[in-house]
This record gives sequence, C-alpha cells and structure tokens, in this order.
Amino acid sequence: MKIKLELFGVCREFSEQDYLDFDFESDIQIKDLRKKVEGFVNKKFPENKNFLEMVNKSAFSSQANEIVDDDFKLDKNQTISIIPPIGGG
Repeated sequence: MKIKLELFGVCREFSEQDYLDFDFESDIQIKDLRKKVEGFVNKKFPENKNFLEMVNKSAFSSQANEIVDDDFKLDKNQTISIIPPIGGG
C-alpha cells in the first residue's frame, strides 16, 4: 500500500518536494504512519529534535480533509496530510 503524505508548514522542510511517499505491506493506522515519519526524520535530521517534536505534535488529515486520530485506519493507497501546530497572534 502506498501512502502519499502531503507536507504543510514547517514539515515542508522534511523534503524538497511538498510530500513524502511511504510503502506499507498491509493495512495500518495513523499511529503507524506517524512512527514511519518519525523514523524518516530521525534518519534525515538526526540533530534536529524540533522536527521530531513537530511530528509528535502534528495532526493528520484524511483524504476527505477531516482531522483523524491515531487509530484511524488506512487500508488503500491514499493521500494523507500532516498538519503541524501553528501559532500566531
């Protein structure tokens, strides 16, 4: 199964593209995708703990543009978005 992860905000710094592609052997949940992204960030940016914290605090959005929790099931090729926390005033 292929998951295309669209990157927003500071997460766009994870890649030169505005997305990352991940392959999975079988159905997963968002928490499994989050772990895969954590592994990617740890490998590519081992000294940047802020990026890892960003992954841990980010929300994920389904293909239907709905915020989903970590137990949300992914069972087909699809596009998911990672939405980091934002601040402003």
